[in-house]
Amino acid sequence: MDQLVKDKVAIVTGGSSGIGKAIAMKLAAHGAKVTIVGMSSEKGEKAVKEILEAVPGSQVNFYAADVSDGEQADHVVKKVLDKEGHIDILVNNAGITRDKLLMKMQAEDWDRVLDVNVKSCYNFCKAVTRPMMRARSGRIINMSSVIGMTGNSGQVNYSASKAAVIGFTKALAKELASRNIHVNCIAPGFIETPMTDRLSQEQKKEILSAIPMRRYGDPEDVANVALFLASGLSNYVTAQVVTVDGGYI
Repeated sequence: MDQLVKDKVAIVTGGSSGIGKAIAMKLAAHGAKVTIVGMSSEKGEKAVKEILEAVPGSQVNFYAADVSDGEQADHVVKKVLDKEGHIDILVNNAGITRDKLLMKMQAEDWDRVLDVNVKSCYNFCKAVTRPMMRARSGRIINMSSVIGMTGNSGQVNYSASKAAVIGFTKALAKELASRNIHVNCIAPGFIETPMTDRLSQEQKKEILSAIPMRRYGDPEDVANVALFLASGLSNYVTAQVVTVDGGYI
């Protein structure tokens, strides 16, 4: 296997499960030194163990942090820089849902989703920008969703957060392009993860009927796109939103 990101240093937020774990594993399999960031030390250490078992000899570790907290984000980035000397890849994958109709949605439901899904991108991107600019190299991948492009009833907070990630990505890409820092966005469709497991059978049936490929995606489908965007295969790609949705959009 070609190691497309050999010896690159990567941070993956929300990397303890689902899409994030698949991305962390894919990067590790292609030679990257990966740091997973998440809230739960138990889940994080479990993910590290799974990746090390699946990719013997890989370099993976975990730091517990609340990604919505700027000081904690700065601390994680500093620890990685102190250990490795540089950061080449940042994947802002952390995300949550708190679904309710707007008339029933509490302010805390709005604030927490925006904090985790959007402010985390601000926190980590700001923390890595200076070292990437000094190196005149870097790859930033932000995770949006097709819901940020279509909207969805009962998800005004989630839809708003994922639409914001798209705008954030396009603006930051223009700020950093001259320093050879690529900033792109992935918008997954309905991927089989613990988040989609919470959908009812009726909801799943309705969603599948709207997907031309008639199947849910797999986390590895998203991880493959992340690898492309993190590697030299995408040297002339920035400010883009790549949908991974089986034709849903």
